[in-house]
Parts: sequence; structure tokens; C-alpha cells
Amino acid sequence: MKTIRLGVIGAGGRGHISHHAHKPENGVELVAAADVSDKPLDEFKQKFGPKAFVTKDYHELLKRDDIDAVFVTSPDFMHEEQGVAALAAGKAVYCEKPLAITLKGCDRLLETARKNRTKLFVGHNMRYMAFVRKMKEIVDSGAIGRVTTAWCRHFINYGGDAYFKDWHSERKYSTGLLLQKGAHDIDVIHWICGGYSKRVTALGALSVYDKCARRSPDVPGVKSWHDTNWPPLAQKNMSPIIDVEDQTMMLMELDNGIMASYQQCHYTPEPWRNYVFIGTEGRIENFGDHGEHCVIRLWNKRGPYREKGDVEYPVSHESEGHGGADPRIVEEFVRFVKDGGKTYASAVAARYSVAAGYLATMSLREGGKPYVVPPVKKDIVSYFDNL
Repeated sequence: MKTIRLGVIGAGGRGHISHHAHKPENGVELVAAADVSDKPLDEFKQKFGPKAFVTKDYHELLKRDDIDAVFVTSPDFMHEEQGVAALAAGKAVYCEKPLAITLKGCDRLLETARKNRTKLFVGHNMRYMAFVRKMKEIVDSGAIGRVTTAWCRHFINYGGDAYFKDWHSERKYSTGLLLQKGAHDIDVIHWICGGYSKRVTALGALSVYDKCARRSPDVPGVKSWHDTNWPPLAQKNMSPIIDVEDQTMMLMELDNGIMASYQQCHYTPEPWRNYVFIGTEGRIENFGDHGEHCVIRLWNKRGPYREKGDVEYPVSHESEGHGGADPRIVEEFVRFVKDGGKTYASAVAARYSVAAGYLATMSLREGGKPYVVPPVKKDIVSYFDNL
């Protein structure tokens, strides 16, 4: 059996997801890492041994003929450049979401994969979360009839800590947080509803974090993630440049006629992702997501509001990596590298998620101007359908 050898570009932070792939007993080894900082490279060598290849220049990693696939887990604004280089070098690629921070960047990645006949896989790990899969299963079973509308409310109580103290706060690095954070939720809506956004519009504002104390441009951004950072206006050491929105509201018309909405706020007291899917015979809603005590409730009888619905579906709790989603998605990527075939995550779907979020961000900055989402070219869809 041929050993699959993997590298990771962006070894710190989210790069740790690549560690799930290292299973020498199954013929899969994580052997190389690239990062601009010494610390994650030192940690990589400590974990994977002195023979592990490390470099500050990711091009050096891509030149190695003994590497079959790479994880691109660097900051969002590097995904396009590094992903294109890896695909052009003939490596299969796991690209962390979002696929890119622009629509053109996504299309460039898809075209590079097609042109070079290489595999591209995108880290939409929410498709691997138990509660999302259960909601998909319930909808597909016909329990709520034909789906007609979907909503998602995303409360992000850690927004000031995680996204307004570093590069995320600048448009040139993220486009905006509607895209950066919403890419997951838009993808879930598309997947469960069985269609892609064909027209979008949005409104948004920078309401709170532009009024908080800033750090000096000479001081590196440091996330201070703690519940004592409250209330939001008391936050300190915010980025010197903040030009992204901290609240957004997006409307989507899907290509199958379903209407959907997505709302995001970065200064709520609690974290919560709440999905609602309504059909011709009922609705479902999740309470909790990948934490403990998550449950999905189904209402399918007419009458007064019933707090626990008509049917409850408890969702099992898994502690490892986003409710078990991280090891599952990495396992599927490795299988995809080895054998190809269908996967839960989809590069084409990831492109549509970014396209919707990107164009909605353009919309909100133009007073809610509607945008039509251009479809993926047929030859691209055909290529990915046949991997």
C-alpha cells in the first residue's frame, strides 16, 4: 500500500486540524510544514519528529515530489495564492474555508484544479457536524413537506475578541465578516435546501467596535478571548483599522425558489447558531449546535406554541474538534485523496457560498443593491462531479 504523505501550509492555529490526518499505521503521514513564524514550525518538529521538513517559504514545500497533498490553513487572504500554487504543483488540496475572499479568487481556484486535473477539497466542517446532518436528514425525509423558506441567526459573543483585534477587521484581508463567518451558514442553508443563491441583497453596519479603544499600529494584534471583555463598548486594544461591519442582514433567493435569510451580530451576550427550516407541512429548529444538550425540534401540528415542539431529536455530543466534525472531515479528505468519489464537502458548493457572501457584502455597501450570482461554468461542474 502506497503511503500518502501530507504537508501543511499555515502550521499554527487552524493548521492543527491537519494533525488528525497523521496515521502511519494506516499509511498516512504528515511530514512537512510551512509557516512564516518559528513557533509553529518548532512545535511541528517536536510533534512529528526531527526528520519532519519545515520551511518559512511554502514554495519549498510544494517543490517536494514526495508530498501528495497539502492542507492550506493560512489566513483567508492567502488561500487563493497558496491554493493555486499547490494545485498547479500537482498536489491535492484541503483548503480551509472560505475558499477565497473574492468571487474571482474562487473561480480561479476551481479553474486551476480543472486545468491541472488535481483534487480540491474545502473545509466546510459544519457539513460534518451531527446537528447539521440530522437537520438535513429530517428535511430530506419529507417530515416538513416541501421546504419553502430558511432562516439563520448567528450570535457571535466572541466577535470583538476574535475578529476586531487582528487582520479580520480590514476589508483588504477578509472582504467582510458576512463572508468570513457567514460562509459556513450560507453553505448549510444551500445544502439543506438543495439549491444555491441566485440573487442576494443585504444591509449592515459598523455599530459598536468603531467606538472602542484602539491599539497602536506598532503593537501586534493579540486576541484576548475572555468573558470579562464585557460589555462590548468596554473592549480595548482593538485594531487600528476597522472597516468591516459588526452586524449584517442578508436575503437570498435560491435557484429552486426557496427564500432564505441570514443575520449576524458580533456583540451578543451569548454564542448561538440558530437555524429554522419551514416547509409546507411543518418546521424544524435547532437549540444548541455542537455543544452539550443540543436538540432539534419539529413542529408539524397546528395549534398554540409548544416549547418542545411535537417531536424532539436529541443530538449526541462529541468533544473532539467542533463536535467531532474536524476528525471526520479530515478522514474524508484523506479518503478523497486516495480514492476520489463523492464527499459531503464540495468545492463547487464552497464557491457558491463565497459568491453569495461576497456579493451580499457588495450589496450592503451599496445600500442594499441586489446582485445576481453568476453560475459556475458547466465544464467546471462536470470536472468536479467526476473526480
